[in-house]
Amino acid sequence: MASIQSIRDEYFRKGKNLSEIAREQQVDRKTVRKFVEREDWNQSTEVAETRSSILDPFKPVIDGWLEEDRNRRRKQRHTAKRVYDRLCSEYGDEFHCSYRTVAGYVAERRKEIYQEMRAALPLEHRWGEAQVDFGEADFVENGTLFHGAYLVVSFPKSNAGFLQVFKGQNLECLLSGLIAVFTHIGGVPHRMWFDNASTVVTKILKNGERKLTDGFLRFGEHFGFEAAFCNPASGNEKGNVENKVGYHRRNLLVPRPEFESIQVFNQQVLQRCEQDHKREHYRLSRQIDELFAHDRKALLDLPRIPFDPCRYMSVHTDAYGKFTLEAGLHRYSSSPKWASDWVRIRISAHEVTVLDESLREIVTHRRLYGATKQEAMDWLPYLHQLSRRPAALKYSAVYEMMPEPLQQWIERQPRDAVGTALSLIAELCEHSDFSTACAAVSQSVQHGATDADSLVALYDRMTRYAPFMLVSAATPSDSTVRFDPNRYDSMLKGGAS
Repeated sequence: MASIQSIRDEYFRKGKNLSEIAREQQVDRKTVRKFVEREDWNQSTEVAETRSSILDPFKPVIDGWLEEDRNRRRKQRHTAKRVYDRLCSEYGDEFHCSYRTVAGYVAERRKEIYQEMRAALPLEHRWGEAQVDFGEADFVENGTLFHGAYLVVSFPKSNAGFLQVFKGQNLECLLSGLIAVFTHIGGVPHRMWFDNASTVVTKILKNGERKLTDGFLRFGEHFGFEAAFCNPASGNEKGNVENKVGYHRRNLLVPRPEFESIQVFNQQVLQRCEQDHKREHYRLSRQIDELFAHDRKALLDLPRIPFDPCRYMSVHTDAYGKFTLEAGLHRYSSSPKWASDWVRIRISAHEVTVLDESLREIVTHRRLYGATKQEAMDWLPYLHQLSRRPAALKYSAVYEMMPEPLQQWIERQPRDAVGTALSLIAELCEHSDFSTACAAVSQSVQHGATDADSLVALYDRMTRYAPFMLVSAATPSDSTVRFDPNRYDSMLKGGAS
């Protein structure tokens, strides 16, 4: 990706033609063209007939087209071929110049135009330019406290800012947050400032250049923005977003947010950011939302092809069908079918999904975060598979993983009913979760009521609070869940009818 970016930088920013780049980079000219014309940076390459160049009696017209391109996506700027075709189409017989003449003038003017623009950008903030940074904040999701992070994207010219909350500061969080902001505002900042976080920058070179991660390079090429980086330990170089990080924490994250879904909260907080823009600029006597309208006009268009911010990798499972991430810190289950095998996984900001050989979903976990050892276990694939081969249960590694009450409950099932019993547990898990199903099993074992009907009644009582009484485990061994009519009548208003 670093080599590809260098090729595209020479072509789009420095205005060099294909032959010059091929000669300097020591690669085939067709290779240069392929990467210059590439649009889809997810995985496939789309080839388009494009070349760069210019002409003479029509120089004012060509100059006008190239000047208009300054505020457009790099991938939607005029190439020399497009300039030549437009001249042929619009002027017909009046136009007699060759393509080579057009191409030479385009290359010359590009150098002047884009070098001029590159020199001006660091001196002052331009409309449509953004700064990006993370802050740290606590929040509660479904009753669980997370020491998480939030991504802030600010526009220094208008002082508008947008926020997204995450459980970490990895590349998947960064890209997902940026895509959410791009989608919300309907465009892409033409230039964005970043710090030197390891998720983006792998190495700072002697000449001030950065060696960037492949994932970030693909993302940048897909959306067409220019990435700029602060000097190390120089946060003041993007002071607007540094201030916005503190402002958003005080005004949007106090009191500590509590919600059921982080994705829903992130959608809502974007609207709250819009409401916050209905205030006066700290220096200019205009509202922020009025100024941000100018930023919006300067944005690049969203790409035609959606970008997948997930990371894909292959992992090897252990004898239990489990694998680890984050240097063994976080452990996830897959399926007994894939024990001691390789599986493909998709990692997003919020989820870890296990895929089969056809990239179909096997199981999806919430992504684990934190510096402590944690495990995400989904029992459904294990229970479903074992219910089809119940005779193998006692000899499988899965049996050793089961909680003791579940082992006891299965032990008490008739041999020919073990498969049905496992299917029942799987069905209960699908209706709620494994912990609730196990709690019902534990009570069933405790009261000596180990038949399927009793388990369903206990489960129903736990999930719907159905009123009935249980007979003590000290009763005869054939005892099951029984109703006490007198006690039941006393619960009805006015007694029995």
